[in-house]
Amino acid sequence: MIDEITDFVLDWADGFGLIGLAIVSSTEAAFQPVPPDLLVMPMSLSADGPLELFLIFSVATLSSVLGSLGGYAIGFYGGRPLLERFASTDNSEKLDNLVSRYGSAGIFIAAVSPIPYKALAWTAGAGKMNIRIFIVAGLIGRGIRFGLEVTILGFYGDEFLSQLENPLAWLMLGIFSIFIYSIMKPWWNKISSNL
Repeated sequence: MIDEITDFVLDWADGFGLIGLAIVSSTEAAFQPVPPDLLVMPMSLSADGPLELFLIFSVATLSSVLGSLGGYAIGFYGGRPLLERFASTDNSEKLDNLVSRYGSAGIFIAAVSPIPYKALAWTAGAGKMNIRIFIVAGLIGRGIRFGLEVTILGFYGDEFLSQLENPLAWLMLGIFSIFIYSIMKPWWNKISSNL
């Protein structure tokens, strides 16, 4: 079901270029499940030059942060009942603590990481986090996330793709992923209401 939704959204948005990217980026940060990365990456690979890459980066970043204000409003007005309906109690508590303990750093972590940005936007809204801090943390985090994707694929796309054929690259990526996971997993598990 999710694959069908993803395919439909991507096929639809692809026909609209940057406008489609803006719509997917903004709605993903508020409520829908399709990440804008699935458009940012192929658009970056096929970009004609630095100006087009800058536009892809800018549209993805600004639209995502603008959309997260919708997610913030959903959390602000929907509050705890909304979070409890769509997230498990454990994850809801962890997101609450991520925002309450780390504030803008928590938003930054979600903006860069695979944690669903909309879930943190809802949590920030429900917790009535300072909206200016929320926006700045989102701009920095989303800027880094999309900036890396656009830079690597836009400027080094062919080299990057050729490295994917190298088994050593996959080995190094696997080792790096295990290292990051071993650091992040205990930290994530410790974020609970009783600490």
